[in-house]
Amino acid sequence: MKVLHLGKFDGDVGGIERYLRALLGGLPADIVAVNLVANDVARTDEHRQYRYLTVLAASHGIVASVAVAPSMPLLARRLYRQHRFDIVHLHFPDPLGQLTAMMLPRSVKRVISWHSDIIKQRTALAVYRSFLDAFVRDADAIIGATPQHFSSSQQMAKGKPGQLREVIPYGFDPEALGWGDAARATRARLAPERGGRPRIFTVGRHVYYKGFDVLIRAMRAVDAELWIGGRGPLTESLRRVAQEAGVAERVRFVGFIPDAELIAYYDACDVFCMPSTERAEQFGLVQLEAMHCAKPVVATRLGTGVEYVTLDEVTGLLVEPGNEPELAQALNRLLGDPALRTRLGEAGRRRVAEEFSVRQMVDKTVALYRRLVPGR
Repeated sequence: MKVLHLGKFDGDVGGIERYLRALLGGLPADIVAVNLVANDVARTDEHRQYRYLTVLAASHGIVASVAVAPSMPLLARRLYRQHRFDIVHLHFPDPLGQLTAMMLPRSVKRVISWHSDIIKQRTALAVYRSFLDAFVRDADAIIGATPQHFSSSQQMAKGKPGQLREVIPYGFDPEALGWGDAARATRARLAPERGGRPRIFTVGRHVYYKGFDVLIRAMRAVDAELWIGGRGPLTESLRRVAQEAGVAERVRFVGFIPDAELIAYYDACDVFCMPSTERAEQFGLVQLEAMHCAKPVVATRLGTGVEYVTLDEVTGLLVEPGNEPELAQALNRLLGDPALRTRLGEAGRRRVAEEFSVRQMVDKTVALYRRLVPGR
């Protein structure tokens, strides 16, 4: 069986990129996978860095969160002539991926992983909506990482008769967050930097829906250090928020953290916080990373899969999005109660191992593929 994945980007590592690397890297040998993504430069290229072929389409920037990569549909047609794909697997929202998939013969089965509704780009959605609905209705299968991906979506059209809809949780790969030489060296470097205060850690792309500004302002009522990993278009404005809130001396922007070092940052914190404010946050793979490291999570009630991952009062605490006092209260509660941190952290570690393995994600996805293309 041959499957073309239409990923999004191949630059900074985000949730969908991590998901794709775990999924495609775990596929059995009898499934040939190609990942077609937008490059971060105006050059077409390819590599096998992650055990499967990644083809990068030249990109000329990003407009409304969509890569301007006009060569992608032509590359998909060329790849189809080479491989004769049985399935094209898309990752929504992604108008460019949809356009690319439409350039392939309709005999190629269409699978959509529905990661999120379109939240911010309302004007663009108004133009795009009819094309989105028609494509979703005609898809052969739709995957959601949690039941909430289906129940809370306001944009997922009703499917055609026989369309498969499956809940397949994202998988966490413990080996991708292991204690290698780089992680041990980072732990040794971070240890002397710990002051007398407890430490809160958060990480992700610095974009509008992550709520980092809310967390920074909440730090006015929390006597702790805040370490923010990642980078993005809002990095400089977040630095200004810290200055204006009077907490800049306790907020550290650590920048992009390589995968090989990431576990050291989780290890060094007392609490992990994911303060997302918009429904664009549908899951939050970083929660799984923190839970694997037995760290309690403070997250937000968005009505999305976030609440499927972090169970309130079981593996962490949930607060209302954008509510700075409530967020500060939850952080202070955990920081002031070591026994509660341990109980929630250990429950999180067990939940990740039992419910969010890469093996279950790969096996369920492969089973779906084989239902769509029996005998291959």
